[in-house]
This record gives sequence, structure tokens and C-alpha cells, in this order.
Amino acid sequence: MTKSEGFDLTRSVDELLRFSADQLRSIGRLRLIGYGLLVLALFDTIQLFIAPDFMNPGWELQTMGGLVERVPVPLLGLALVFFGEDYNRNRLEDVLLKVLSWVTLLLAVLSLLMIPLGVINTGRINTNTTNQINAQAQQELSLLQQIEEQVQTGTPEQLQTLALELNRLGLPVDGQNTEQLRSDILTNIPQAKQRVQVQSIQQLQNQRQTLLKNSVKWNLGALVASVLFFMIWRGTGWAR
Repeated sequence: MTKSEGFDLTRSVDELLRFSADQLRSIGRLRLIGYGLLVLALFDTIQLFIAPDFMNPGWELQTMGGLVERVPVPLLGLALVFFGEDYNRNRLEDVLLKVLSWVTLLLAVLSLLMIPLGVINTGRINTNTTNQINAQAQQELSLLQQIEEQVQTGTPEQLQTLALELNRLGLPVDGQNTEQLRSDILTNIPQAKQRVQVQSIQQLQNQRQTLLKNSVKWNLGALVASVLFFMIWRGTGWAR
């Protein structure tokens, strides 16, 4: 080996050692960022449970969705905290890592348990929404039926009041005399009934579509989160 080659080899080794030292120092910064992300995730989780409304399916499903959508932050935080395994750890951190390792298993189980809860709440919300929309439609149909019955024998003043009620429902009535007003009201009532039925059906379809999209997204997200937390737990056996 020539002197030039020996010098190049020494310089390469020095650069490699310096690079390795820089990487080792970076591990500490990455772990610190990981702890910070876990603290932020904890704050977010606490905020979700302020003013809880347990047994309310809407609140429970929305909270589940909030938890699932925040999963990437604690996952990244845990990955950074466990980065480098047991290299350059102190005794206190060893204890903390052991706790965090078991916490990942707990999070995996809780994420899995959210799935049946999400499915049940989806069904409950759908039932409640259907009942509410149907009740509202039935109320409007009953009002129209009352108007139809009253218009047969109503006085001109009563007909004017009924016409205003139909205008409020979105059906303009502007007869110039009593008989024309009566005729206009009777003509518009069937259209109003059909309109109420169509709107209630459309509203039900829209509500169900939105509910189903969110439910599928959040339940699948909970399943993915459960698998990822479990994989972290299995991969951190060295910490336990």
C-alpha cells in the first residue's frame, strides 16, 4: 500500500466515524421529538373527552372518529421513541420504555374494541335519524291534511291564513277571490304532500350515505391502528 492510499483510507475511516457520531447524536434528537409528539397526542385525546356525552351514539361515533384520525401522531411518536432500541438509555428511560411498550398493547386492544362499538353506534344513529326525519315528514303531512279539511268550509279570513301557511311551506297561493283561493289551495296540497315525501326520502339517503362513509372510514382506520400498535408491541420485546 502506498503512502497516498494509506492517507485516503485513513481519511475515509475518519469520515465514516464522524458520520456515525453525527447519526448517534441524531438519535437523541429524534427520541426527544417522539416524546414531544406523544405529549401532544395526549393533549389532543384529553381535549376530545372534555364535556363527554356517553350513551349518546352521535358523540361516541364522532369521538371514535377523532381518535382514529389522530392515530398517526402517537404512532410516529412511538416509532421515534423506540428508535435505536436500547442504545444509550438510562435506567429511568428503561422503565418508561417498558411502560410505553405495554401501553401500545393496550392501545391495540382498545382500537380493536372500538370497531364493534362503531358498528353499533352507526346502527343507532341511523335508526334515530330515520325516526326523526319520518316524524318531521309526518308532522308536515298532518298539517297539510288539516289544511285540506279546513279549506272546504273555511271563511275568507281562514283561507288567507291557510294560504300564508302554504306560502311558508314553499307553495305560492295567490287567488284573487275566495273561490279561486280555495281552488288554488286544494290544487297545491297534493303537490305539497308529494314534495314532503320526496324531500324526506332524499334527506334519508343523504344522511345514510354520509353516515356510512364516515363509519367505514373510522372502523377500518381503527382496525389498521390496532394492527400497527400490536406490531410495535411485538417489536419492542427488548424494552420489556
